[in-house]
Amino acid sequence: MSREQGSATVELALLVPIVLLLLALLVEVALVARVQIEIVGAAREGARVAATSPDPAQALAAARQALGDRRTDARISVHRPHVVGQQAAVQIGIDHHVGLPLLGGISVPLSARAVMRVER
Repeated sequence: MSREQGSATVELALLVPIVLLLLALLVEVALVARVQIEIVGAAREGARVAATSPDPAQALAAARQALGDRRTDARISVHRPHVVGQQAAVQIGIDHHVGLPLLGGISVPLSARAVMRVER
């Protein structure tokens, strides 16, 4: 009986690090998804402002404000034509750095683009 208990302990000792690694990877994937959702929201906010305001700087400021803490790392471009009915576009790109020390500083490029018709 003690031989079976010993092998169960060894199996558990081998399995726990793998389960913890998978859990950490799952958390990191959730963080990347959250950042992507934030970028999409910021691009939409910038496009909304670009569609209603003739000044592209206001759309840029709105997108940066929507990004919050990530505003300094973001690459944002605004294309705003002056013709009503054409499309205003905001493109945002960010390199998300993975926080797991095992993966050694890998960065994931994330981007989003939002387009809305110019209203005025």
